Amino acid sequence: MTTTAHEFELLEHTWRDVTPPAARRMLIAAAAAFAGRGYHATTTRDIAAQAGMSPAAVYIHYRSKEDLLFQISRIGHRRALEMLTGVTETEPVARMAAAVKAFSSWHAEFHLTARVVQYELTALTPEHHAEVVELRREIESTVREMIEDGVAAGAFEVPDVRGAVLAVLSLCIDVARWYKPGGRRTPESIGTLYADLVLRMLSA
Repeated sequence: MTTTAHEFELLEHTWRDVTPPAARRMLIAAAAAFAGRGYHATTTRDIAAQAGMSPAAVYIHYRSKEDLLFQISRIGHRRALEMLTGVTETEPVARMAAAVKAFSSWHAEFHLTARVVQYELTALTPEHHAEVVELRREIESTVREMIEDGVAAGAFEVPDVRGAVLAVLSLCIDVARWYKPGGRRTPESIGTLYADLVLRMLSA
C-alpha cells in the first residue's frame, strides 16, 4: 500500500510532539510501514529506508522494532482517549453524539495510525501490552460512563451496558480497517452517520 502525501501529513500531525526530529521521522516511517505491510512483514531496514536514514539510526532512538510499535500504540491510544475525554457537552445525548462523531471520524482521518494501534497489539511484549491495555480500559470506562449517565437520565434504555460499550467501540474502531481516502464517505460524514446510529441504538 502506497502512503499518500496527505497521509504522511496526518502522520506528522499525530507524532508532532515526538522529539528529536529524527526520532519523529522514524516513528512516522514505522507507522506507515506497519499499516501498509503489517508489523511482522516489516523490517527495521524497511523503516529506515522509508525515513531516509540508515538501518543503524533506528537503534539510536529506539531499542527495537517492537519499541517503535509500542510508542505508536501508546501515543495513538492516548490520542484516541483525548477524542473522548475532550468532549465538552454535558447533556448525555449530546455528549454521546459528540464523542462518537469525534472517535469514529478520528479512526477514519488517522486510519494509518489507528490501524496499527488497533490491530497489531499482539506483537507487543507482555509489559508493553499491559500498559496499552490500561489505556484501552480508560477508553472503555469513558464510554461506559457516558452510557450509564444517559441511562440514569432516562435518555438511554440499555439492558446490557457492557455489551453496549463493546458495540459502540467496535463500530467506531472498525472504521480504520475499511476506510480509504478519496472515497464517497469523508471522515466527517462517517462521524455524523455513526453518531446517529449509536443514538438510535441506545435511545429509549
